[in-house]
Amino acid sequence: MRLAFPSWAGTLAVKAAVFITVMCCALAALLGVLVHVSVTNQTVGQARDLALSRLKDATTAFEAGDTLGRGASLDPPGLPASLRRLAVAGERGTMVADHDGRPTMWAAGPADGGRALAVGVDYSQSARTIEALDTAILWSSVLAIGATLLVGAVAVTRVTRRLHATARVARRITAGDLDARVDDPRTKEPGRPQDEVGAVAVALDSMASSLQGKLQSEQRFTADVAHELRTPLTGLHAAAELLPPGRPTELVQDRVAALRTLTEDLLEISRLDTGRERLELDAEALGALAVRVVRAAGASDGSGTSATGTEVEIVRDACVETDRRRLERVLGNLLANAHRHGRSPVVLTVDGPVVTVRDHGDGYPEYLVTHGPQRFRTEGGAKGHGLGLTIAAGQAEVLGARLTFANAPDGGAVATLTLPQSAPAASGLPDGAA
Repeated sequence: MRLAFPSWAGTLAVKAAVFITVMCCALAALLGVLVHVSVTNQTVGQARDLALSRLKDATTAFEAGDTLGRGASLDPPGLPASLRRLAVAGERGTMVADHDGRPTMWAAGPADGGRALAVGVDYSQSARTIEALDTAILWSSVLAIGATLLVGAVAVTRVTRRLHATARVARRITAGDLDARVDDPRTKEPGRPQDEVGAVAVALDSMASSLQGKLQSEQRFTADVAHELRTPLTGLHAAAELLPPGRPTELVQDRVAALRTLTEDLLEISRLDTGRERLELDAEALGALAVRVVRAAGASDGSGTSATGTEVEIVRDACVETDRRRLERVLGNLLANAHRHGRSPVVLTVDGPVVTVRDHGDGYPEYLVTHGPQRFRTEGGAKGHGLGLTIAAGQAEVLGARLTFANAPDGGAVATLTLPQSAPAASGLPDGAA
């Protein structure tokens, strides 16, 4: 079972703080141990040398029959038992032990009669020195870790702030704002070495500029082609109307009509690509509007089911402020796609501000559910140019609505249009400006 971490644990600042803290603690512990061991060895060594020196003087005096020096005695009561046994066995040794509540450095050696000659040196000052040193090491380590964390947090925060700004710009570009740029001022200073964050910002700005240029070229090409085709197609349509009746004439007129529809769709897409469409808002009852859209798709028999096999279900009617023409365009394209690529019955459901169009066919292709409609792309041998759903998605975006595509668990494609509760902001050029 993998350990689940909170979302904030994955941020760069937290990881950097943990790394700095661990490294500072490890370094402080290593230096503290080295200093503590070095000073302790030096202090203990000095006390041991002093005790052994006094033991040597006391041994000389004992052997000469003179008075023992200060702190020296035979078998003193505070002498540690292990050190006493060592001295009785004929060896000299030292040991630190408490005597009368005070740390004492003992040095002991052999004396005649199976006794131990010992010298005690006060070790209190040395113990206090080591304790004070340990306290100083601890507090200096805490202060050093705190200062390092503060400086590291400031440095990491500056980097993460730039990374977050770059990520925000990337999300804006993903959402369609191709004018968004990072414009990191550090990348514009001549002679200043660039770090990795600046390189990412420059690369993102370069990619956005290149992408914007390519998309604008594509939009201009689409608009120019559609405009150039409109005039000859109008003449071709007029000439087709003058042909004598017959099957060949019907085929010509049908293809000319298909070309005119494709041209108008391309013009509409080019207008949507500019992102400057103007809305004509008015209060609309969704139930009545849905019925009008269904009737426009085929003659209604008055029972709620059109001749094209579309059922209208009004679960909960709602009145929204929207652009009626654009909303009818969206619903009309969704219905046309359901009838062209799905199977009956096709159900249009109104549930408050949510309108659903469902068929009972094979469902949407996987790419469409995952990435949304793409112009001039169809799968499974379907006819068409993939423009109907693209236009529906573009008009829904102009309306400020959310259009999603999914497949029902029991089969069939489901398109869900969620209209905003408040009217979207209208801006840009008049409708029809490319």
